Amino acid sequence: MKLLYFAWLRQRVGIGEETVNPPDVTTVRDLVDWLRQRSPEFTEALADIEAFRVAVDQEFGDMDTVLRGDEEIAFFPPMTGG
Repeated sequence: MKLLYFAWLRQRVGIGEETVNPPDVTTVRDLVDWLRQRSPEFTEALADIEAFRVAVDQEFGDMDTVLRGDEEIAFFPPMTGG
């Protein structure tokens, strides 16, 4: 699964993208929980699930979105319009 991090999330975790194969991950929530265990930077960046949004294969998703394991998952801050 390919993970992309944008804006302040990218700055906090220290990378823009990576490919991972996490065990026992079936939803975005599972993935976020797994990522939080990887390092203090991930723990801090993903602490508040209301502070970021997620897209799975370029479609907006949420914490309950089901994952197969071969998706592209993007994490980014909420967008504001003007």
